[in-house]
Amino acid sequence: MRRAWLLLAALWLLSELSVITVQAAPCQTCWKLAERFIKGLERTANKNFGGGNTAWEEDKLAKYAHSETRLLEIVETACDKSDFECNQLLEQIEDQVETWWFHRQQEAPDLLEWLCIEQLRLCCPPGRFGPDCKECPSGPGGVCGGLGRCEGEGTRLGDGECVCDPGYSGPLCHDCADGYYRDKSGNGSTGTCAACFHSCKKCSGPQDYKCLDCKAGWMLHDNKCVDVDECSERAIACPGLNEACINEVGSFHCDCADGFIRRDSICVENKAPAGPEKGLFDDMTDDEVLVLQQMFFGVVICALATLAAKGDMVFTAIFIGGVAAMAGYWLTEKGDYVLDGFLKSR
Repeated sequence: MRRAWLLLAALWLLSELSVITVQAAPCQTCWKLAERFIKGLERTANKNFGGGNTAWEEDKLAKYAHSETRLLEIVETACDKSDFECNQLLEQIEDQVETWWFHRQQEAPDLLEWLCIEQLRLCCPPGRFGPDCKECPSGPGGVCGGLGRCEGEGTRLGDGECVCDPGYSGPLCHDCADGYYRDKSGNGSTGTCAACFHSCKKCSGPQDYKCLDCKAGWMLHDNKCVDVDECSERAIACPGLNEACINEVGSFHCDCADGFIRRDSICVENKAPAGPEKGLFDDMTDDEVLVLQQMFFGVVICALATLAAKGDMVFTAIFIGGVAAMAGYWLTEKGDYVLDGFLKSR
C-alpha cells in the first residue's frame, strides 16, 4: 500500500514539474511551434492516403484531412531536431495538440490563439502584455503612439511601459527627447523629432545658435552652448590630493600632477629608482689617481726587490723582468688606461 502511495506521489510531482516547465517556456517557442504546425497543414493540404481506391479509403477510413496519419506527418516536422526548447515543449503538450486536432479545429481554427494564449497561457494577443494580458498604452498612431514598443507586448511578461524610438520620450512617445526638437518642415501635421546641435540639450533648430538649454559640461551664451572650463573650480573638479584637472571639450578629467603617479586611486610621489652604488675610487680626482698609481708601482717594485735581495735567482729574474715590463707598459696609453680603470673600479 505504501509503495502505491509513493508511486502516486511521484506521478503527481512529475505532472506538476511538467506544468511548471510549460509555464516557464517563452512565448516565442510556442509561437514558432504553432507557426511550423500551420505550415505543415498547408504542405499536406492536397495529400491523401495514396491507396488505389481513394473512394473506399475515404468511406471506410477517416478522411486524410483529419486523420492521425496526417497529424503525425505534421508533428514530425514541427520542430528542428536541433531545437531543444521546441522539442521539449512539443513533448509536454502532446495531449493539447491531439485535442485540438481531433475535437477543436472547427470551433477554434486559430491554433496560435487556442494553444499559446488560451491553453498554455504563454502569450498575449497583440497590444497586450503581462500575466493578465492587460492592454498596452495606446494613442494616436497605435501602441505607444506608433513611435515605440510596449515592454512585454504579446507575452505574459513585461511591465507594459513604452520603450520609445530614438529621439522620442514620454508615456506615449509623443514628446521629443533631450537633444531633439520638433521639426515641422516635413509633411506630418505634428512634425518629427530631429537632432539638435551636439552640445544642445534643448533647441529650436539644428544650428549651434538655436540652443535653449545645454548638456552637462556646456554653458548657454547668446543661444550657443560654450564649453565650460571645469578646471576654474579646480578644488571641486579634482579634490584629490596631488591631482591636476585637465579640461576637455564638454568635459574634463583628473590626472596626477607632475612628479606623481596614481596608485590605489590616489596620487603618490613618483620616486626615481636608486642608481648603482659608486665605486671605491669614483670620487677621486685625476691627480689623486696618478699618485695612487705611482704608490702601487712602488709597492710592487719594493716587494720584488726584497725577494731578489735574498739571493734567489728566480725572484731576481722576475724583479728585473717586471721592472722592465712595467716601465714599458707605464709609458704607453694602454697601460695607463688599464691601470686607471683598475684603480677606479671602472
